[in-house]
Amino acid sequence: MPNLKVVDMTGAQVGEVALSDKIFAAEVNGAVLHAAVRAYLMNQRQGTQSTLTRTEVHGGGKKPWRQKGTGRARQGSRRAPQFVHGGIALGPKPRSYRVTLNKKTRRAAMFSALSSKVADGDMIVIDKIAAEEFKTKAMVKMLAAVGAKKKSLVVLGGVDEKTIKSLANIPNVKTTQHNSLCVYDILNCDSLIVARDAVEKIEEVYS
Repeated sequence: MPNLKVVDMTGAQVGEVALSDKIFAAEVNGAVLHAAVRAYLMNQRQGTQSTLTRTEVHGGGKKPWRQKGTGRARQGSRRAPQFVHGGIALGPKPRSYRVTLNKKTRRAAMFSALSSKVADGDMIVIDKIAAEEFKTKAMVKMLAAVGAKKKSLVVLGGVDEKTIKSLANIPNVKTTQHNSLCVYDILNCDSLIVARDAVEKIEEVYS
Protein backbone atom coordinates (compact mmCIF):
# COMPACT_ATOMS: atom_id res chain seq x y z
CA MET A 1 0.00 0.00 0.00
CA PRO A 2 1.74 3.20 -1.15
CA ASN A 3 1.93 6.08 1.29
CA LEU A 4 2.13 9.70 0.13
CA LYS A 5 2.83 12.72 2.24
CA VAL A 6 0.03 15.24 2.59
CA VAL A 7 0.96 18.90 2.37
CA ASP A 8 -0.98 22.09 2.95
CA MET A 9 -1.23 24.99 0.54
CA THR A 10 2.07 26.39 1.80
CA GLY A 11 3.91 23.17 0.99
CA ALA A 12 4.40 22.10 4.61
CA GLN A 13 3.82 18.43 5.38
CA VAL A 14 0.80 17.88 7.61
CA GLY A 15 0.51 14.10 7.47
CA GLU A 16 0.41 11.01 5.29
CA VAL A 17 -2.25 9.18 3.34
CA ALA A 18 -2.33 5.45 2.61
CA LEU A 19 -3.46 4.81 -0.94
CA SER A 20 -5.36 1.80 -2.22
CA ASP A 21 -3.18 -0.80 -3.95
CA LYS A 22 -5.98 -1.63 -6.35
CA ILE A 23 -6.26 1.93 -7.65
CA PHE A 24 -2.90 3.60 -7.08
CA ALA A 25 -0.48 0.66 -7.25
CA ALA A 26 -1.90 -1.33 -10.15
CA GLU A 27 0.20 -2.74 -12.97
CA VAL A 28 0.46 -0.12 -15.71
CA ASN A 29 -1.11 -1.56 -18.85
CA GLY A 30 0.05 0.33 -21.93
CA ALA A 31 -2.50 -1.32 -24.21
CA VAL A 32 -5.55 -0.14 -22.27
CA LEU A 33 -4.03 3.32 -21.83
CA HIS A 34 -3.60 3.56 -25.59
CA ALA A 35 -7.18 2.41 -26.15
CA ALA A 36 -8.54 4.95 -23.65
CA VAL A 37 -6.56 7.88 -25.08
CA ARG A 38 -7.49 6.92 -28.64
CA ALA A 39 -11.18 6.69 -27.71
CA TYR A 40 -11.05 10.09 -25.99
CA LEU A 41 -9.39 11.81 -28.95
CA MET A 42 -11.69 10.14 -31.48
CA ASN A 43 -14.75 11.21 -29.49
CA GLN A 44 -13.59 14.84 -29.59
CA ARG A 45 -13.96 14.87 -33.38
CA GLN A 46 -17.15 16.49 -34.61
CA GLY A 47 -17.21 14.62 -37.90
CA THR A 48 -18.83 17.55 -39.71
CA GLN A 49 -16.31 17.84 -42.55
CA SER A 50 -17.93 17.62 -45.98
CA THR A 51 -16.80 18.03 -49.58
CA LEU A 52 -18.95 18.48 -52.68
CA THR A 53 -19.15 15.60 -55.14
CA ARG A 54 -19.71 16.10 -58.88
CA THR A 55 -23.45 15.85 -58.32
CA GLU A 56 -23.39 18.68 -55.75
CA VAL A 57 -21.21 21.37 -57.35
CA HIS A 58 -22.90 24.11 -59.37
CA GLY A 59 -23.05 23.79 -63.15
CA GLY A 60 -21.96 21.01 -65.47
CA GLY A 61 -25.25 20.36 -67.23
CA LYS A 62 -23.91 20.60 -70.75
CA LYS A 63 -21.56 18.10 -72.35
CA PRO A 64 -18.29 20.09 -72.88
CA TRP A 65 -17.68 18.76 -76.43
CA ARG A 66 -19.09 16.13 -78.73
CA GLN A 67 -18.36 12.47 -78.09
CA LYS A 68 -16.29 11.80 -81.24
CA GLY A 69 -14.16 13.58 -83.76
CA THR A 70 -12.29 16.12 -81.56
CA GLY A 71 -9.27 13.93 -80.73
CA ARG A 72 -9.80 14.59 -77.05
CA ALA A 73 -10.98 12.18 -74.39
CA ARG A 74 -14.71 11.84 -74.07
CA GLN A 75 -16.24 13.92 -71.28
CA GLY A 76 -19.77 14.20 -69.99
CA SER A 77 -19.47 17.15 -67.59
CA ARG A 78 -17.23 20.09 -66.75
CA ARG A 79 -17.80 19.28 -63.11
CA ALA A 80 -16.02 15.90 -63.19
CA PRO A 81 -13.22 15.61 -60.57
CA GLN A 82 -10.39 16.09 -63.11
CA PHE A 83 -11.58 19.58 -64.07
CA VAL A 84 -10.93 22.84 -62.24
CA HIS A 85 -14.00 23.66 -60.11
CA GLY A 86 -15.09 20.05 -60.47
CA GLY A 87 -16.41 17.88 -57.66
CA ILE A 88 -14.17 16.04 -55.21
CA ALA A 89 -13.71 12.33 -55.74
CA LEU A 90 -13.87 10.19 -52.60
CA GLY A 91 -13.77 13.24 -50.29
CA PRO A 92 -14.84 13.18 -46.63
CA LYS A 93 -18.50 13.29 -45.70
CA PRO A 94 -20.14 13.77 -42.29
CA ARG A 95 -19.66 10.69 -40.14
CA SER A 96 -19.37 9.65 -36.52
CA TYR A 97 -15.92 8.85 -35.16
CA ARG A 98 -17.29 7.66 -31.82
CA VAL A 99 -15.43 4.83 -30.10
CA THR A 100 -16.79 3.09 -27.01
CA LEU A 101 -14.88 1.11 -24.40
CA ASN A 102 -16.37 -1.43 -22.05
CA LYS A 103 -16.46 -0.71 -18.32
CA LYS A 104 -13.66 -3.13 -17.47
CA THR A 105 -11.27 -1.47 -19.93
CA ARG A 106 -12.18 2.03 -18.72
CA ARG A 107 -11.51 1.09 -15.11
CA ALA A 108 -8.22 -0.63 -15.97
CA ALA A 109 -7.10 2.46 -17.89
CA MET A 110 -7.98 4.75 -14.97
CA PHE A 111 -6.08 2.55 -12.51
CA SER A 112 -3.06 2.42 -14.84
CA ALA A 113 -3.04 6.20 -15.31
CA LEU A 114 -3.28 6.96 -11.59
CA SER A 115 -0.71 4.29 -10.71
CA SER A 116 1.75 5.64 -13.26
CA LYS A 117 1.60 9.09 -11.66
CA VAL A 118 2.21 7.64 -8.20
CA ALA A 119 5.07 5.47 -9.46
CA ASP A 120 6.72 8.44 -11.18
CA GLY A 121 6.35 10.65 -8.12
CA ASP A 122 4.13 13.10 -9.98
CA MET A 123 1.11 12.93 -7.66
CA ILE A 124 0.77 15.58 -4.94
CA VAL A 125 -1.87 15.31 -2.22
CA ILE A 126 -2.97 18.57 -0.60
CA ASP A 127 -4.89 18.56 2.66
CA LYS A 128 -7.37 21.17 1.45
CA ILE A 129 -7.51 23.22 -1.72
CA ALA A 130 -9.66 26.28 -1.18
CA ALA A 131 -9.56 29.93 -2.18
CA GLU A 132 -10.93 32.48 0.26
CA GLU A 133 -11.58 34.91 -2.60
CA PHE A 134 -11.34 35.12 -6.36
CA LYS A 135 -7.56 35.52 -6.44
CA THR A 136 -5.32 33.96 -9.08
CA LYS A 137 -2.18 35.12 -7.30
CA ALA A 138 -2.96 32.93 -4.26
CA MET A 139 -3.31 29.84 -6.47
CA VAL A 140 -0.05 30.61 -8.30
CA LYS A 141 1.69 30.84 -4.94
CA MET A 142 0.14 27.53 -3.85
CA LEU A 143 1.29 25.71 -7.00
CA ALA A 144 4.83 27.01 -6.55
CA ALA A 145 4.84 26.02 -2.87
CA VAL A 146 3.82 22.40 -3.49
CA GLY A 147 6.33 21.99 -6.34
CA ALA A 148 3.92 21.74 -9.26
CA LYS A 149 5.53 21.24 -12.65
CA LYS A 150 4.75 23.02 -15.93
CA LYS A 151 1.43 21.29 -16.72
CA SER A 152 -0.80 20.54 -13.77
CA LEU A 153 -4.16 18.87 -13.27
CA VAL A 154 -5.91 19.92 -10.06
CA VAL A 155 -8.53 17.44 -8.82
CA LEU A 156 -11.07 18.80 -6.36
CA GLY A 157 -13.47 16.90 -4.15
CA GLY A 158 -16.40 19.02 -5.30
CA VAL A 159 -17.37 22.17 -7.17
CA ASP A 160 -15.71 25.21 -5.57
CA GLU A 161 -16.39 28.25 -7.74
CA LYS A 162 -13.78 30.49 -6.11
CA THR A 163 -11.02 27.89 -6.46
CA ILE A 164 -11.95 26.93 -10.02
CA LYS A 165 -12.08 30.54 -11.23
CA SER A 166 -8.88 31.44 -9.38
CA LEU A 167 -7.07 28.62 -11.22
CA ALA A 168 -8.72 29.28 -14.58
CA ASN A 169 -6.36 32.05 -15.72
CA ILE A 170 -3.14 30.16 -14.96
CA PRO A 171 -1.52 28.77 -18.14
CA ASN A 172 -1.17 24.98 -18.37
CA VAL A 173 -3.37 24.38 -15.32
CA LYS A 174 -6.65 22.49 -15.59
CA THR A 175 -9.18 21.75 -12.87
CA THR A 176 -11.61 18.87 -12.59
CA GLN A 177 -13.61 17.00 -9.96
CA HIS A 178 -13.13 13.46 -8.71
CA ASN A 179 -16.18 12.29 -10.68
CA SER A 180 -14.99 13.85 -13.96
CA LEU A 181 -11.49 12.38 -14.11
CA CYS A 182 -10.23 11.59 -17.59
CA VAL A 183 -7.37 9.24 -18.44
CA TYR A 184 -6.13 11.59 -21.16
CA ASP A 185 -5.96 14.56 -18.76
CA ILE A 186 -4.08 12.49 -16.17
CA LEU A 187 -1.48 11.34 -18.68
CA ASN A 188 -1.23 14.77 -20.29
CA CYS A 189 -0.19 16.57 -17.09
CA ASP A 190 3.22 16.75 -15.46
CA SER A 191 1.82 17.08 -11.94
CA LEU A 192 -1.38 15.50 -10.63
CA ILE A 193 -2.51 17.63 -7.68
CA VAL A 194 -5.32 16.00 -5.72
CA ALA A 195 -7.22 17.29 -2.71
CA ARG A 196 -7.32 14.81 0.17
CA ASP A 197 -11.11 14.56 0.10
CA ALA A 198 -10.91 13.84 -3.65
CA VAL A 199 -8.56 10.91 -2.97
CA GLU A 200 -11.09 9.46 -0.52
CA LYS A 201 -13.94 9.88 -3.00
CA ILE A 202 -11.93 8.29 -5.84
CA GLU A 203 -11.24 5.26 -3.65
CA GLU A 204 -14.90 5.12 -2.64
CA VAL A 205 -16.07 5.17 -6.28
CA TYR A 206 -13.59 2.63 -7.64
CA SER A 207 -13.28 0.30 -4.64
